[in-house]
Amino acid sequence: MKIGILCYPTYGGSGIVATELGMSLAHKGYEVHFISSALPARLDITNPNIFFHKVNVETYPLFEYQPYDIALSSMIYRVVNLYKLDLLHAHYAIPYAYAAFTAKQMLKEEGRDIPLVTTLHGTDITLVGQHPSYKHAVEFSINQSDTVTSVSASLKADTLKFFNIKKEIQVITNFIDNSDFGGGVQTCQRKQFAKDDEKILIHVSNLRPVKRIMEVLQIFKNVHARIKSKLIIIGEGPEMEKINQFLEENPELIGEIRLLGKVNDLYRILQLSDVFLLPSEQESFGLAALEAMAASTPVISSNAGGIPEVNIQGETGFMAEIGNVEAMSNYTIKLLSDEQLLNVMKENAKQQAIRFDLQNILPVYEEMYAETLRKFNTVPTKVIP
Repeated sequence: MKIGILCYPTYGGSGIVATELGMSLAHKGYEVHFISSALPARLDITNPNIFFHKVNVETYPLFEYQPYDIALSSMIYRVVNLYKLDLLHAHYAIPYAYAAFTAKQMLKEEGRDIPLVTTLHGTDITLVGQHPSYKHAVEFSINQSDTVTSVSASLKADTLKFFNIKKEIQVITNFIDNSDFGGGVQTCQRKQFAKDDEKILIHVSNLRPVKRIMEVLQIFKNVHARIKSKLIIIGEGPEMEKINQFLEENPELIGEIRLLGKVNDLYRILQLSDVFLLPSEQESFGLAALEAMAASTPVISSNAGGIPEVNIQGETGFMAEIGNVEAMSNYTIKLLSDEQLLNVMKENAKQQAIRFDLQNILPVYEEMYAETLRKFNTVPTKVIP
């Protein structure tokens, strides 16, 4: 089977899931074509079954904004024709599902069609999709897709609530490859971040406003006043200036907070940590929390969106209402003050991550592809056993 994957190339959840899915399919023998504006962050192009097609947007003085959507549609059309793809999979409604629909119309003019799967990831529904400039296009592109999936039951409910959707939405959760989190971490590496008697709190995100980074900092400040601890923040984004302002106002914490930016060795750093903080305002699923759990790190989080589908209250961590910094601080202090409870939750977190392992979720995607092709009355160019 030849599959075209359309995704953002960034470190965000949708790009990571799309990339990991495509690489896993390629390892099983599928031919996978990534179509994006840049090489996806985690994509390993050494696999001969993986192809990358960069969307180039030519500059022209007449355009105030460069027409990426048009260039994307044209590239999809070209790749489908050149490589005889069997199926397109758009990760994120805008612009990928919309551009894929346009490419499908171009193909129909030549007597060819191709099924389109659209996976909804979160902000394409809850944030971008709600804007009047995009809402009707989002709704249209979802309804024109042949199969629609959502990464959580919560996101499915939001989609049906905010849009007039005529298509059935199948929930296929995000996943992780637990094999990436195997092996221990040497003590000397942990000492690079904290002393033996200090706990390590960690936050990983793109530092957008919805991640509520100021609450991460306030939770740590409250915890640090009671427990010897360090905070590691991984990621880059628009809220970085607020972090710097916080440190200027709290100089006593300058040496207690490490800002690492983007890192390639995320898994090993997660394995050093005792608690993962995720006080988000919006989370369609909470992939970062699941990655933390795979590293045996309990999660202290808000109850936003799909987080309760991942973080089980009192088992894999604790949740509080969005914005309840006091409760999240107290939960963190409670957990870090009880070594027995911490160890139990670390094991529970690891077991929860195994439930979302790639080997459990990938067959669901494969069956969805097969069913989509059956409905579309097409025969794949290569049948995967």
